[in-house]
Amino acid sequence: MKGRVLAINTGSTSTKIGFFVDGSIVFDQNLVHSVSDLSKYSSVMDQDLMRRDAITEFLSEKGVALEDIDIVMARAGLITPVGTGVYEVNKAMRDALVEARNGVHACNLSGLIADDIAVEVNDARRRHGIGGVCRAYIADAAMADEMLPEAKVGGLPEFPRRALCHALNSRAMVRRYARDKGVDYKSLTVIVAHMGGGTSVTLHRDGRIIDTNDAHGGDGPISAERAGSVPGFPLVEMCFSGRYTKDEVKKRLVGQGGAVAWFGTNDFREIAARAEAGDDRCRLFIDGYCLSVAKYIAGLSTDVCGKVDAIILTGGIANNRKMMDAIGTRVSFIAPVSVYPGENELESLADNGYRILSGEFVAKTYSGNSGD
Repeated sequence: MKGRVLAINTGSTSTKIGFFVDGSIVFDQNLVHSVSDLSKYSSVMDQDLMRRDAITEFLSEKGVALEDIDIVMARAGLITPVGTGVYEVNKAMRDALVEARNGVHACNLSGLIADDIAVEVNDARRRHGIGGVCRAYIADAAMADEMLPEAKVGGLPEFPRRALCHALNSRAMVRRYARDKGVDYKSLTVIVAHMGGGTSVTLHRDGRIIDTNDAHGGDGPISAERAGSVPGFPLVEMCFSGRYTKDEVKKRLVGQGGAVAWFGTNDFREIAARAEAGDDRCRLFIDGYCLSVAKYIAGLSTDVCGKVDAIILTGGIANNRKMMDAIGTRVSFIAPVSVYPGENELESLADNGYRILSGEFVAKTYSGNSGD
């Protein structure tokens, strides 16, 4: 793999960047933005210039000249639901991100910043008489919409099921598994459980994500910060109790649900340590979490009549071997289980970037229409 790739992943309080040369990572860095810095902005969308400057200043400190960057890869924001793959950042995408048409989230900044940096790279190349054009791309948007039509059917017509999952890391782990086994990625049918702050379970067939949960919208397994699917009637009672605003109810489901609601922390390492020390409540919660993920894996297997080649467990929580064993024990009757711990998102972005540079992938054009 040839070329120099800059990968950008913006989160709520930090910006992760990685710089890769000829397929190997040179450095990665988590640029933490202080509370005082962030408090200067009324909206996360106003932080783009501050975060961009933080990236370019850090690159300068590391001795990376802008003109040496060949491609900038960015975490996808909450754009209109599209198919998986790589999309060049264009005006239609910028407009969708700036206007936050599908929600406000720090990830919306990644593509905007990447595009701005690509412009700076090309300006620097012209000044130095260097040929070639640097472009900015996103890869495998969280709102990837390739679901089977029947998988979108909800119990109420006005509540169709939608996809919002960890598409970037999930697809990268299936490709990694395919490389490890020496098989074609598109020949596999694989279920991937990504377990981090949120939990998404995705079913991959023929290189597409044909079913998943809305990990950011209150659907799916329990997670570190999210309640997952909850009973309808008690939720209605909460909404009309007069104790919570609309935003507070949403926060209870996403952000303050799951482990946060039970223990006031999203750190599974702490909860697991307390369970090992004899805390029965922590042990019960971990057992329930593992069962919740396993149920969703088993449920997705019915989409393909149980004909699954592999089950992959990934994400930060996958570092807990005991929990992965507990999940694996419950689902190994469906297919062999492999564990690939960690988020791996910067590496996943770089991998997509190198496939664009090599010509293996052809970038798609974002139009703003669902299903691009």
